[in-house]
Amino acid sequence: MRVDGGDRPDHGDIPPPTHPLPPDSTSLPDDLRGASTAPGLLNRLATPVAMVIGGSACISLSAMFVKLSDVNAGTAAFLRCALALLLLVPLAAVELRRLGPRARRPVLTDLAAGLLLGVDFVFWAASIRDVGASIATVLLNIQVLVFPLLARLLTRTPLPRGFWLTAPVLLAGVALAGGAIGDPEPGSSPVTGILYGTAAGVAFAGYLFLTRLGGAAGPRSPRGHIAVPVCTATFSAGIASGILGALWTGIDPTPDPAALGWLAAMAALGQVLALLLITPALPRLAPATGAALLLLQPVLAIATAVAFLGERPTATQYAGCALVTATVWYATRVAGSRGAETPAPRAAGRG
Repeated sequence: MRVDGGDRPDHGDIPPPTHPLPPDSTSLPDDLRGASTAPGLLNRLATPVAMVIGGSACISLSAMFVKLSDVNAGTAAFLRCALALLLLVPLAAVELRRLGPRARRPVLTDLAAGLLLGVDFVFWAASIRDVGASIATVLLNIQVLVFPLLARLLTRTPLPRGFWLTAPVLLAGVALAGGAIGDPEPGSSPVTGILYGTAAGVAFAGYLFLTRLGGAAGPRSPRGHIAVPVCTATFSAGIASGILGALWTGIDPTPDPAALGWLAAMAALGQVLALLLITPALPRLAPATGAALLLLQPVLAIATAVAFLGERPTATQYAGCALVTATVWYATRVAGSRGAETPAPRAAGRG
């Protein structure tokens, strides 16, 4: 994956729910600081900046793990959910005992949002096979355009003037990064890769919108639930990815041990550990700082793909990646200063 809201940035591949940020908050009340199971310990062991950097590093590995598993999109999406649930269910059970149940409406919203998350997972995995792990991660930033548009259409949230100025720049960066404009990486399929990556970004933006509508996880949640909303959404994401994957690519429930190991690493690092690191840390950082740190996700994803997978994006693709990253940084920074509703980047895959 793959952070939500200009003043409440949301991250990416982790298959996290949203991770809201109180405006310009650098600390949390004591009752919220210890709301989840593991984050309280993590808060004492590392600074918020170190935790977000560590979480971003975990998320940035997700695309590489998908590619190394060498399974089809449906299998990767479904098994990442199933494996993540093995870790999330115990965490959610502990959290429920400590904090009590969530209200019915947020639970239903989390289930609905998870269906879109499952669609996101399938299309994102498909884009990795067509344009590579590095570029697929960058393409997901299309959510920065889709989320405000959904807010405008469904809740009549006004769009800032800068949105219409940054939108064409971001789209141009996506076209360059994917290879539709300029020189694509040899062996890639830029047209289908961009289409799949865009579909993944649209689905993830819908997921973000629904989780915000339902009262997202974390400090904004009335009781501070973190693991429970993620577990709920991951459950329904598994259902959606299972159905879509079975109809489109087919699903292999028993891939070879090496593939299963890579997918387990993605679920443990890119979803669960990243959740425990980033969720409690973001509310303790200024919004602009959190959004800037989360942009490490696509940067690190490109670096790992080049270093360990032998991917070689072309000069025009690097230019597109830089343009996308700079545009997203500018959009989230401006939105954070004005309190606008704009999601920050997700890498991964969302994760």
